[in-house]
Amino acid sequence: MIKVLKPGLATSVQDLGREGYYHLGIPPSGALDQYALSAANQLVGNPANSAALECTLLGPELEFQQDALVAVCGAQMTPKVDGVDMHLDTAFEVKAGQVLRFDFPKAGARAYLAVAGGIDVPVVLGSRSTYTLGALGGFQGRRLVMGDELPIGTASGKGCVGASLPMALRQSLGGEITLRVVPGLYYDRLTLAAADSFFAEAWTVGSEADRIGYRFKGGSPLSFQPREQPFGAGSDPSNIVDSCYPIGSIQVPAGLEPIILHRDAVSGGGYAMIGTVISADLDLVGQMQPNQKARFVAVTLEEALQARRSYKKKLSYLSKLFPS
Repeated sequence: MIKVLKPGLATSVQDLGREGYYHLGIPPSGALDQYALSAANQLVGNPANSAALECTLLGPELEFQQDALVAVCGAQMTPKVDGVDMHLDTAFEVKAGQVLRFDFPKAGARAYLAVAGGIDVPVVLGSRSTYTLGALGGFQGRRLVMGDELPIGTASGKGCVGASLPMALRQSLGGEITLRVVPGLYYDRLTLAAADSFFAEAWTVGSEADRIGYRFKGGSPLSFQPREQPFGAGSDPSNIVDSCYPIGSIQVPAGLEPIILHRDAVSGGGYAMIGTVISADLDLVGQMQPNQKARFVAVTLEEALQARRSYKKKLSYLSKLFPS
């Protein structure tokens, strides 16, 4: 059992998400950085999809009621056991009665704390992930609060203290981020000048960024091609007749601030999607801090698929290094 002494800013239970219900309006949820959660789990001998804690910007303070093997991957938020620094990307032991805290992030926004045996909350629609808007899954369908007691599952015994990610498999976070984008179904709604400036300029993550969407500021307003307002669409130039939203799709309401929809986003609505961040780069989006800068780069569908293959190859190599 783990007792929550302080919950942190937005700590929740996540696994790799619940697929197959988006058409019903239930998003996949799951870790915003899928690689970091997978890596942390496999370092402690868990299957990659086990439930862990997603700790955002300000980490929680946790008292362990039993001995546990844990690992922290993702954002550079140094874990401390009774005040002693522990290594990131490395499995370490926490004894019963000890308290685990986190330092402020030096890079990245979300750290993933995996515990051997996983966080043993109920499975809801095939996943233990938290979808807070729907009060679904996770620990009582919400973020953690002070006094929560999290059950731990039975460890496989395959994890060991000191198991560590090779440097080549560790994430590089911070600085200006490049996000690859496949121009979308409604990209031609932009004027040529707006399309050029969208990709030419640097954009800055807004303070509103969360699991639903990442808002970007600081670039030039984007203008849309003139048109007659379609029946069933709103009067905003970026409005369309309602359509489905893929995870990673980019909207620009009123042409002012691009929003990348992430894993807790709604499944459809009436804003044009000018492009979609490729799946291989979505982990990077989830690790961006407010005020961090990004540039968008247009890629073809073939390039996006090749990037996805490379990403999956990296995950496969990770699972071979640390079989669960």
